[in-house]
Parts: sequence; structure tokens; C-alpha cells
Amino acid sequence: MALRWAYSSLKWPQEELEHHLAHLVEHGWEGWETRESLDWLGTPARLRRVCEGIGIQIAAVSGPNVPMSREDAAFWINKQRIEYASELGVSLFMTKGPGSKDHPTSDDELLRIAEMYNELARYGEPLGVTVTFHPHINHFVDSKEEWVRFMPKLYACQLCMDVSHAVRWGYDPVEATQAYADRISLVHLHDEKDGEGADIGEGPMCDYKAFLSAIEETGYDDWVVVCPGGHKGAVESIVDNRAYLKSIGY
Repeated sequence: MALRWAYSSLKWPQEELEHHLAHLVEHGWEGWETRESLDWLGTPARLRRVCEGIGIQIAAVSGPNVPMSREDAAFWINKQRIEYASELGVSLFMTKGPGSKDHPTSDDELLRIAEMYNELARYGEPLGVTVTFHPHINHFVDSKEEWVRFMPKLYACQLCMDVSHAVRWGYDPVEATQAYADRISLVHLHDEKDGEGADIGEGPMCDYKAFLSAIEETGYDDWVVVCPGGHKGAVESIVDNRAYLKSIGY
């Protein structure tokens, strides 16, 4: 099976969502990753009708940063969004963790956060939803060393392999892919040029063809989500990102 191509709606105005989803289909994208407010998206039945009418799938539902305490509202909001994904028929839920601290994250702190992720993963399992951890710069895991220490604690949760954050931590994305081959449930592609976000291939941050080949060699054949740079119009980025992937054989 081939990789499946999806697009992040992160930088879109909410009111233009359906317009841009139609452009995704027109230009060869199969799916999208939603981060919008549920107040805007409406019920799972409504969003399902919208996507079926346009002819696009939802790759993943995203949630707020996982907190360090069950008493934090974000923990319960994540559970509600897992339920939303289940009712929507989407099998993947992705979220980051807390923001970074003014000190390196200790093993005790990593364990506390891992317990939150593992509990969310166990909550999603009977609902048919896989919970995946999204590593991100300027968050509680903020180096290759912290990432390597965190993953063994994350026994119930899967991994979103995000190329850009691996690169920024000096972690070769091919090496990271090989290290966590059996944990990957989602892939993110970003690019950067002159210190700012860019569309794929404009940097480039890494050898994308080599990275995607490494992903395929693990046996992964699911969603790869492209995150646009944000410095162009939305439709132009939709077209350019898909064209670049085709130029490297995807």
C-alpha cells in the first residue's frame, strides 16, 4: 500500500474551511488534519456530511496540549475530542504536551506526563481511537536526549514522526524513524527557510525523499500530513506542496 497524503488546516481561517477542503481534493490531496474548535466544526454527523460532500477524509483530530495533571481542564477536553474522533469515525487523535519549563525536564516530570498520555491512550482504545504524541520544540520534550528518555515511558501511546522538530534537535529524521519504527502512527512534514516556516522543498530542512523512503521501509502505509509554511496564499501552498511531493516521486 502507498502512503496517504493529507494537509493541515492549522493556518486557515475557520470560515474558509470548506472552500479550502474543496481545493485539496482538486489538487490531489486525500485527507486533512483538523485542529478547529468543535463549536465551529459542529457535530460529528455534520462534519461527516461536509467531508463526504466534498470527497475528502479526515486523517486525524487534534487536541490541546496534554497537561501534567488530571485536574487541568485540558485533560478532560482531550477526552472529549477523543470521543468526537470516535463518533466521527476517525481512528487517530494527536496532541502535544505541556510547554517547556525554565529547566531541563526531569525523569519524574517525564513520567508524570507519560502517565497522562498513557491514560488518554487507554481511554481511546475501546473507542477505536489511537492516541499519538506529537514532539514539538519549546515544549516539555525539547531535545533529542529528552525525546529518547521519554519514549520508553510512553508504553500505551503512539508517535507522530515530525521531521522538522527532529531536525531542530539535531536528530537525523531517518535515524529517528528507524529507532521508533514500531511506534509511528502519523507523519508530519514541515519545512523552514531563513528561520521561518516554508512550504515543502523550499528549504529544504532535510532530504525528504530519503526520509519518506525510510518511513516506507518500516512498513508504514498511512497518513503523511503536510503543514504549510504560511507565507503564501492558502491555495498556492496547497498546489505547491503537492507539486513538490510529486517531483520527488510521491
